[in-house]
Amino acid sequence: MSENVQDRAALVDRQLPEMTLSTAENPLTAPRPPPENFTAAQRAAYRFQVKGNAIITGGAGTLALSAAQALLEHGASGLALWDVNPDTAFASIKALHARFPDRRIMTEAVDVRSEDAIAAAVESSVKVLGSIDMLCCFAGVVGCTHALDMAADEWRRTHEINLTGSFLCAQAAARQMRAQKTGGSVVFTASISAHHTNFPQPQCAYNSSKTALLSLAKSLAAEWSRWGIRVNCLSPGYMDTILNEGEGLEKARDSWNSRNPMGRMGDPWEITGPLVTLVSNAGQYINGTEIIVDGGAMVF
Repeated sequence: MSENVQDRAALVDRQLPEMTLSTAENPLTAPRPPPENFTAAQRAAYRFQVKGNAIITGGAGTLALSAAQALLEHGASGLALWDVNPDTAFASIKALHARFPDRRIMTEAVDVRSEDAIAAAVESSVKVLGSIDMLCCFAGVVGCTHALDMAADEWRRTHEINLTGSFLCAQAAARQMRAQKTGGSVVFTASISAHHTNFPQPQCAYNSSKTALLSLAKSLAAEWSRWGIRVNCLSPGYMDTILNEGEGLEKARDSWNSRNPMGRMGDPWEITGPLVTLVSNAGQYINGTEIIVDGGAMVF
């Protein structure tokens, strides 16, 4: 039998792997409303209560640190802040320790492109924190290069960090959550760039990597729900961080703001409410979807 005939026979005779979805009887995906005897104040606190420990990638960045504080404010027991260079946020992380002395906050130097580094970081995070219950992926890069001038290495690097890195971290965290039999929540940071082409800057690699994250979240939400693991995306618009500062970006900022119904960029604090919603009790039935936080930029 020729090689081509053998290949065709193997293709025709193959069996596809099949997903197993959750059921109403699965305690990991059952509703968990507050106890009936709770007061109104207790019910309000319960609604946005965050339980357990979180890994935050890109943990030295402005958005990640805002998220870290919010998770602690809403009850997270501990944090593992992963970053290629966590020492760059030493002062901010020290302030978190001072503000929440009763919580466990650790840092880990991690390149999200490395499976070995991620596996080692999960192991050390579990040793310090005890469990992994949430993963918030903020690690990412953006480059503004005309497509005709873009080197293949820049394209690959952008996708390896933004997309592949998010997947590898989610995979490792989900394996730990499955082993714990506790369920959990994964939140990818996508972007409004997943929905429309940014103007005036050319950034096709970044935009396509963020679009792919939306699809990835849906796929993982379908596959992992049986283990009580929810997967969603948070998609910020232009945020007022150091990445968008400087005189050289003044023209671009004016353009972005003029195209936004609210006439401004977002404050990092403004992503924390939607993030808390996704990982807290309030988000128990939110799965495979996205929350856009952009001041209305996507209405046009």
